[in-house]
Amino acid sequence: MNINRRSVLAGTAALSAGAAFGLSSIPARAQTTLTGVTYLPPSYADLAYGSQGFVDFVNENHGEAVAIDFYDSGRLLSADEQLPALRSGNIDFMFHTTSYITRSLPILGITGLPGVVGPLYENPDRLKRGSPLFELINTELQKQGLTCLSLGGGIMEPEYIWSAGDPGIRDLEAIDGKKIRVVSFEATKAIEDFGGAAVRIPSSELYLALQRGTVDAAVANISTINGRSIQEQVAQVYRVPVTAYGIGIFVQTDRWEAMDQGIKDAMMAGVEWFDEHSAEEANVEYYEKQYWPAFKEGGLEVVEPDQAALDRFAEVSVDVREAWTQEVGEEVGNKAIALAMGEEA
Repeated sequence: MNINRRSVLAGTAALSAGAAFGLSSIPARAQTTLTGVTYLPPSYADLAYGSQGFVDFVNENHGEAVAIDFYDSGRLLSADEQLPALRSGNIDFMFHTTSYITRSLPILGITGLPGVVGPLYENPDRLKRGSPLFELINTELQKQGLTCLSLGGGIMEPEYIWSAGDPGIRDLEAIDGKKIRVVSFEATKAIEDFGGAAVRIPSSELYLALQRGTVDAAVANISTINGRSIQEQVAQVYRVPVTAYGIGIFVQTDRWEAMDQGIKDAMMAGVEWFDEHSAEEANVEYYEKQYWPAFKEGGLEVVEPDQAALDRFAEVSVDVREAWTQEVGEEVGNKAIALAMGEEA
């Protein structure tokens, strides 16, 4: 029999439904299998550390209760297919970067708002499980039938502006007229507010886009730069925190609540591990200790913005924040921003 994605998804749907609602023909003594996905490949060792670590933790420590069938690298579903598959019940959970799904789940935009991501990155406890901001995010997600089990204990290091050529982008004024690669809506708005032309290009095509001059620069996290060898095509990075993202574990609320308590306990043990280790490991062990030193040694020019530039960026980007608060509702949006900034909501 030929096995393709359609047949896998069909089988997964039947298995998952049985697992969630106790309809499986598997004897009660056998473990339940849950299917999880991520589009990120193992070559992104910094980002894969958390997702693969979660899977390994659950399988190795709670295998008597549940087994996780895990598909990375988009082998089962592409980045754009994951959320629809979760909603339809064809998978049991997914890891996803928040920047890819803020159009569908606007509350996740708080993880990428210009002027907010700097303080949020520097204070990861504000996004850990159980924090007021994390609970607010889940309240909004659950209105769409989804639950976030964890956002990895914080956002990843913010996305900066990496540019090719000489002089490249070394200040905010240099953004004007440049073609700059973006992914998220929040980054798009921020670049456009400074006169740049935002071009949405997936990371898999970024190397050639810079090499051919399709874009002059890219808004990207250091993980993308390292994972796609973009350091070979850029000469400098302007470290103004344009946007950011977190990596979350998402489930369908009804299916999650219907699962056997033993299965949920096993999964939550892995969630606690993920919340403690995912963002921390990437930001410190990979970025701070490995990637940045290697890039600087390789000749990358690192341009640090002064406080005046940071203040101006935050001021100009107020339009992005206002547009977002209008989308999620002013009360919710203002509360989320206040919590992210460490203010009283």
